[in-house]
Amino acid sequence: MRKIGILCVALALILALVIPSAAYAGDTPFTPPPPPNVGPIVFVHGGAGSAQQFESQAMRFASNGWPQDLMFAFEYDSTFVTQDLPTVIARLDAFVDSVLAQTGANKVYLMGHSLGTTVSHTYLSVPARAAKVAKYVNIDGRTALALPGGVPTLAIWAELAGTGLPNPLRQIVGATNVLLPGQFHIQSATSAEAFAAMYWFFTGQGPATTDILPVPPGQVEIAGRAVFFPANKGVGDATVEIWEVNPVTGYRIYDEPTATFAISGTGYYDGTWGPVQVNGLKHYEIVLLREGFRPHHFYFEPFMRSDYFVRLQTSPPGGIGDYMDRSDNHSNLVVTRQNDWRDADILQINGVSVLPALVPIRKNLIGLFIYDKGADGASNLSAPIPYYHAITFMSGIDFYMPAANPPDGTISLVVTPRWGGGKTQVINLPNWASLGHGVSIIVNDYVQDIDSWLKYVPRQAPGQQKKMMYVPV
Repeated sequence: MRKIGILCVALALILALVIPSAAYAGDTPFTPPPPPNVGPIVFVHGGAGSAQQFESQAMRFASNGWPQDLMFAFEYDSTFVTQDLPTVIARLDAFVDSVLAQTGANKVYLMGHSLGTTVSHTYLSVPARAAKVAKYVNIDGRTALALPGGVPTLAIWAELAGTGLPNPLRQIVGATNVLLPGQFHIQSATSAEAFAAMYWFFTGQGPATTDILPVPPGQVEIAGRAVFFPANKGVGDATVEIWEVNPVTGYRIYDEPTATFAISGTGYYDGTWGPVQVNGLKHYEIVLLREGFRPHHFYFEPFMRSDYFVRLQTSPPGGIGDYMDRSDNHSNLVVTRQNDWRDADILQINGVSVLPALVPIRKNLIGLFIYDKGADGASNLSAPIPYYHAITFMSGIDFYMPAANPPDGTISLVVTPRWGGGKTQVINLPNWASLGHGVSIIVNDYVQDIDSWLKYVPRQAPGQQKKMMYVPV
């Protein structure tokens, strides 16, 4: 059996070939010509996952000239409660067939992460299905004694398990096995280093850049789905509104939204909205409105380039979001990031560092449920909230954030990621009262390069002038 350790050297050689991002000028974004061997990519997420785990990598592929219309994400209910594995495999097979028909390609590049590797191995176990796959990327999941379905395979492994200790030796025999030093389970799917290995495997050459390159602000489009978590099914009849907000206060700037979409359907391909043009220099709130339910507000960092895998994840009735205490006096936040939260990260809310409630972190965390447990007006950062901490990839923090109805102040969230060299990610939002409003904050799993944006001249989008709204300070 091959030794994985020596393959760290191979990864180092891959990364050594990556050149810095090129300079930008005028209105023309730097985009290399399409690489060789371009083909459709199908990403299969893992447990509690969605297309979100493919967002940053899709933008990196696009930054290197890979056509956006050749990137796809297959979504399913990872709990297998409402469907069994054979049903998932049948859906994946139909999905691959639709991608081949849509793109005119003969084969796809298949990528699976975590539980998605079990789905992918099962899919590839039938020769007729394996014949539809040119290459396969196995991300921190199943091991195997032979190539799945005989398909050329890249196996990417995180070094650190949820315990924070080195993983035992893992491999797929016959595959190109790459170990990512110092990286964790979710990070192994979304990191720049993982992308470099993927790109090399697909094309036979290093990428022009592992950055997510910004494009001129007026050329950014976003689109996605509104879905129930974790089923990844559409939320039914609803309205999606997109509002430009003041980056300092988080309050809406205008008295009408930038765009409004009516959505419907409860299937795996329902709940779609967009595309809509946004400005990559500005901040936006996206709100999901459903009759009989609280508005659900989503806040993001600026969208630096087009992103077609935005997910608005909300809880169904009786879902995990319903276990957060609510009142008219405090705000509730669900903070997500597609890169494991670890001890070395800093998350400050209203100037208070809240991650010490979870330290030492001994599990892989994506979602943090932050609220005033018991609605008692007091915080307890000595330990995590047991209910949420017991859920895979989740935890809870008892932190009191004063609120009002209507909002009368701003909640400030500042993240200093462990890999960012001291750079911060800042998202501000109104202090919505939890009794009447749900709030989710999506933090990027990469640090955006604001300096590169400043080389563009922001342009006023054409259209009717909007009336300015009062913005509390």
